[in-house]
Amino acid sequence: MNTEKSEKSEESKAETGAEAAGIKDSTVSSESAHSQKEDYQTLYIRAMADLENFRKRVSKDKQEIIKMANASLFEALLPIIDNMKLGLEAAKNHPEAEEITKGFKMVLLQFKTILEENGLKEIQPENSLFDPNLHESISYQPSETIAEDHVIETIRAGYVLNDRLIRAANVIVSSGKDNSKTE
Repeated sequence: MNTEKSEKSEESKAETGAEAAGIKDSTVSSESAHSQKEDYQTLYIRAMADLENFRKRVSKDKQEIIKMANASLFEALLPIIDNMKLGLEAAKNHPEAEEITKGFKMVLLQFKTILEENGLKEIQPENSLFDPNLHESISYQPSETIAEDHVIETIRAGYVLNDRLIRAANVIVSSGKDNSKTE
């Protein structure tokens, strides 16, 4: 009988130990699940942030493409503006064409206004410091009145579309006072 009791008590001790181990396992398993849940939540939050950043970047790129979509059209129209300006300059020598000249000035003004409303800005750099990012120097000339490296005259206007250069202004740049003169 003693043997039976000792076997039963050993069995109950073994069962109690197994139950305790099961509790420890479930606690460890619960902590592991909680940690895994936090990891998945962190991954979810990061994925959502990445998705939002992607959406913002695509939206910004799309707006930039829309802004610059007309660039080639504007580039094609610039020679027309140049020719209208040259025609108006030539018409100054013909007073009999004064009425036609007024009409062309109005058309040119309207044309420029429409282009400006769509983001095109003319660069007129007279007397400003030469900027190789905006200007193309076609000549250097001495000048008594204009400081060295400043624009004396604009030969062909430059244009910027939405803060991006479409065509550089062709300019004559001052080389400063003429020191070659001998008195």
